[in-house]
Amino acid sequence: MSMRKQSFPYEGIFQTGYYITLLGTAAILLWIGIFKFTPTEAAAIKPLVVHHPLFGRVYNLFDLQTVSNVIGLVEISTAFLLLLSIKFHSLRRYAGAGIIVIFLVTLSFLFFTPGMWKIKDGVVVTDFFILKDIAFLGFGMMLFGFRRKDRKQ
Repeated sequence: MSMRKQSFPYEGIFQTGYYITLLGTAAILLWIGIFKFTPTEAAAIKPLVVHHPLFGRVYNLFDLQTVSNVIGLVEISTAFLLLLSIKFHSLRRYAGAGIIVIFLVTLSFLFFTPGMWKIKDGVVVTDFFILKDIAFLGFGMMLFGFRRKDRKQ
C-alpha cells in the first residue's frame, strides 16, 4: 500500500510569502548597506558600535567611515548572497548564516547601548526600529535550517 505525499494546501501562498520575505530582506540589507557608505550613517551607528563589547574598540583601529563601510559591505554581500540563493539553492544556508549574524548583532545593541530602554507613560519602550530585526533573524534561521532535500524547491 503506497501513500501519496500530502502537499501543503496553500503552497502558492507559502512560496509567495517566502519570496516576498526574501526579496524584502535583500532590499533592506542592500539599501541599509549602501547607506553605510554615507557620513550620516557612519556617524549614526557609532554610538551603537562603540558600546558593544565585541566591536567597541574597532574605532581604535579604523576611522569612522571605514568601520561603517565594512559593515555596509557585509550587509550588501549578504543581500547578494540571498538573491543568488533564488537560483543556487545551496547558498541558502550561507545567506541564512549571514542574516543570523547581522541581526543578532543589531539586536544585541538593545542590551549594550546606554539609554536604549526608557519608560514613557508607564510603558517600557526602546528604539523600535531595531525590534524589526527579530523577524529577519527568524527568516535567517529558516534559511539556515533548510535541509538538503529542500534545496530543490
